[in-house]
Amino acid sequence: MSELTARLDLPLGASAPGTARRVVVAVLDGWGFSDETWLDCAALIVSEVVTNAVRHGGGCLAFAIESTGGRVVISASDASSLVPRRRDPDPAGGRGIALIEAFGARWGVDDQDGGKRVWVELPPCPRPGPGAGDRRGVKEAAA
Repeated sequence: MSELTARLDLPLGASAPGTARRVVVAVLDGWGFSDETWLDCAALIVSEVVTNAVRHGGGCLAFAIESTGGRVVISASDASSLVPRRRDPDPAGGRGIALIEAFGARWGVDDQDGGKRVWVELPPCPRPGPGAGDRRGVKEAAA
């Protein structure tokens, strides 16, 4: 069973969620996960996980994507030991955990070096089609 891993350290700033979205789509697409709807879901989940780390975490933000046998886990680690919890939504936010629960298969929190690692397992991706690794090729093949 093949295992693929990508790791990236991000500064705790406003640009971190957008950077993480672009990275997760590029990496997963490169690994052959070519379903656009599924990739959009992965981007949404990583945006929420990273946004929570930026807003509520501390220290450096480590972002990881792991794939083993078609199972994909996205995680963000930070220096805060505070465990994320569901909050009442308000205009300033508070929907992150609800979105993660709605679009992820499962999620959890692990202690990590005095901080935490929040991970989300993505639902299974539909089988990659022709041109896996290049979403444009999939679109062209389906046309």
